Amino acid sequence: MMRRLLFDKQFHRFIAVGVLNTAVGYGLFAFFIFLGLHYALASLLATILGILFNFHTIGKIVFGCHDYRLMVRFFAVYGITYLLSIAFLAVFDFLGVNMYLAGALLLAPMAVISFLLNKYFVFWKKK
Repeated sequence: MMRRLLFDKQFHRFIAVGVLNTAVGYGLFAFFIFLGLHYALASLLATILGILFNFHTIGKIVFGCHDYRLMVRFFAVYGITYLLSIAFLAVFDFLGVNMYLAGALLLAPMAVISFLLNKYFVFWKKK
């Protein structure tokens, strides 16, 4: 499975788009901080706008789909990956792992999980 994933063009596009999406999300956060917003509000607005931006980039560039009816599923994937990340971080915390290291260790597996959920739950196409 991992070997097939490594040669999957959609997965490569997903990673490249993920870099773009991360830059946009952080840019929005920094912009809102620059405007003087509290970090909590800046983070919330950046996350919401970031997810909307990500829906367009992941949908169109990675999966060739731009169907707004899929947005609820897309938000659900973000919720699922958030909860999984928090659960894994809690395990790492229990084991005494440094949170910076724990976050770094989760990058690759969470990217794979996010890709698979988007591919098979959000943007899948009936054959």
